[in-house]
Amino acid sequence: MSFPNMNHPSRRRFMQSMAAGIGGVSASGWFPRLAEAAANDPKRRRHCILLWMSGGPTQTDTFDMKPNHENGGEFREVQTSAPGLRFSEHLPKLGSMADKLAVLRGLSTKEGDHGRGSYLMRTGQKPMGPVQYPCIGSAIGKQLAEDTMSLPSNVSIGTYRAFNQDAFGPGFLGPRFGPLFVGATDVPGGMSNGEDGYPNLKVQYLDRAQGIDAERMDKRLKIWRRLQSQFVTTRQAGAAGMHNEVYEGAVRLMNSDDAKAFDLTDEPEKLREAYGKNVFGQGCLMARRLIERGVPFVEVSLGTGSTSVGWDTHTDNFNAVQNLSTILDNGWGTLMQDLEDRGLLESTTILWMGEFGRTPAINPSAGRDHFPNAWSSVLAGGGIAGGQAYGKTSEDGNEVVDGKIGVQDLISTLCKALGLGSAPSNMSPGGRPIPIAEGRAIEEVLA
Repeated sequence: MSFPNMNHPSRRRFMQSMAAGIGGVSASGWFPRLAEAAANDPKRRRHCILLWMSGGPTQTDTFDMKPNHENGGEFREVQTSAPGLRFSEHLPKLGSMADKLAVLRGLSTKEGDHGRGSYLMRTGQKPMGPVQYPCIGSAIGKQLAEDTMSLPSNVSIGTYRAFNQDAFGPGFLGPRFGPLFVGATDVPGGMSNGEDGYPNLKVQYLDRAQGIDAERMDKRLKIWRRLQSQFVTTRQAGAAGMHNEVYEGAVRLMNSDDAKAFDLTDEPEKLREAYGKNVFGQGCLMARRLIERGVPFVEVSLGTGSTSVGWDTHTDNFNAVQNLSTILDNGWGTLMQDLEDRGLLESTTILWMGEFGRTPAINPSAGRDHFPNAWSSVLAGGGIAGGQAYGKTSEDGNEVVDGKIGVQDLISTLCKALGLGSAPSNMSPGGRPIPIAEGRAIEEVLA
């Protein structure tokens, strides 16, 4: 691309050209840190992985089964490695690591719509009012981030955002703490696979435009910075300052070896296959690589790449959930083992959840419908006392009879497991501290 009158370039014209050319690298190869050294470093930071189950997972066919009731369905409940804790037969890897999992069976919320439920669970707030709250990835990532990192504080992999875009955004924290989306799509089944059979998990907007080599890109960046220095000097606050900060972050990532963490071809084929040849499995592998690089918050979605929206199993529930459970078990189970082998599990807290659960009763289409009244979430890894279930639902699964909790309690528990206390706050643009959550941290599941 050529620039007319380059002695006096138009800032608007140049910014349009830069938008087409900037963005990063196609990752290939990286220089790994020694995992043992990272595990033994007393200054290491805590990390969080959110496993987001788009569509709303069925608790009755996974972690809170009802084998002696007509609502129980087709799957067998089996004993896990933790005495008295029983899961679905289709979660064998997770069952073997149940001593590291705490199942919260008493979750009860009030939003049964995908969009509203997603916003509630991902921000901890009701989807109404003038304040745009940050998603927990942005809120927690900001708390755990280090200023010297070239990688972002919040990475979201395989995200399906069509239900509610705001539920995945940084809210009042601004774009600096927004997620870096990898392989995101707004179309179910929209993820393509490469010739090797693996999904094309690409970092959005981090490839140079075709025909723009590194030298030419460097010249553009020098011109851009000169223009920016003149423009932003009088606009440090507001959109201009935030845009400049995000842009500089993209440039740092472009020129950093850390960007190579997104290239999964560096991994042994046997390990990649163990994670699974799907968006969720490869996303879990990418999450491990990012955790090794110090990224504080990584989200991996299970639902992208399906012909329907993941766990939204209104019809043919059991065939769909059996397939989803296999994908979940391979990805999550391998992730936990991989983190443990590298000495990273003790500093990484994992949260498994969706926007709501599904009805215990099976509908006439052999499916389960939306159900926020009594459902399950799971915490695992660092800071969690595993091998237990907290809370109990009724014999038919329709109500919580013991250990009832809400989303604020869940997020407060997560924050405390991460060493942030139960009510950490972020500052709003108006200078008011706004807590991430103000619930009751569940001490019984905290290590």
